[in-house]
Amino acid sequence: MPKEPLLELVGVTKRFGRVTVADGLSLAVAPDETLGMVGPNGAGKTSVFGLISGDLAADSGRVLFSGRDVTRLDAAARCRLGIGRTYQVPRPFEQMTVFENVLVGANSGAGLKRRAAFELTVSILTETALLPEANRPAGSLGLLQRKRLELARALATRPRVLLLDEVAAGLTDPEVRQLIEIVQRLAERAREEHGLAVVWIEHVVRALAPTVDRLVCLDSGSVIADGDPDEVLSDPRVKEVYLGTATFATAGSGASGQVTDMVGSPSRTAGPRVSPSGTQVGR
Repeated sequence: MPKEPLLELVGVTKRFGRVTVADGLSLAVAPDETLGMVGPNGAGKTSVFGLISGDLAADSGRVLFSGRDVTRLDAAARCRLGIGRTYQVPRPFEQMTVFENVLVGANSGAGLKRRAAFELTVSILTETALLPEANRPAGSLGLLQRKRLELARALATRPRVLLLDEVAAGLTDPEVRQLIEIVQRLAERAREEHGLAVVWIEHVVRALAPTVDRLVCLDSGSVIADGDPDEVLSDPRVKEVYLGTATFATAGSGASGQVTDMVGSPSRTAGPRVSPSGTQVGR
């Protein structure tokens, strides 16, 4: 019997003037599931994360979490319920230490106090290979370490759904492999402990496809393909939206003609769109 969705978007629409970033979007994520999300720049991927996390308010439709309607809850309330996220550009408290950054998540997100918060922080820093950097100011970290810290801060909130927004962006191939290994190990442990679901946006599809249970492709705020990763990457509509920058080749275990190397993707605008509040949209 199929599991009841842990996270569900029902007919969600979001517009900024004439720009539609979610167009009657419906999507469900089951407990324990790892869902990958791909699509060209402007497809609405990061905006969907904003609608799930509460950073953006939907114009219409509903966001359900564990059967509860959270559409009108703000980001802080959703975080405390169990929706955690990272950002493509890491956002640490730069004047605070690495340890303090993660401790904030354990305190404010997970609601832990004193010893429990301290122990969780140490555990996560160990798992993300950041414990040697615990007393360094976050602002002094390099990109790979900032990416690890972004992941650690999200995990410290003890999420039931973890939203990963291009954690591999800007990294070298060896750094991508290191970070992916950390993500896989931590996500697997969290799934075993409390049924963590992961939704992962990534342009580095060669890193994403082998990791996820299911893949969706967005274009113009709508789902154009949803299913097995090999099948989605072989879908003619997915190929069409990536024409111009995708490399089409035969995958080792997949079908001929898959999109196998989307390190970058076509942009339909001169640059990222920004809402009046300063939030980047349409990604």
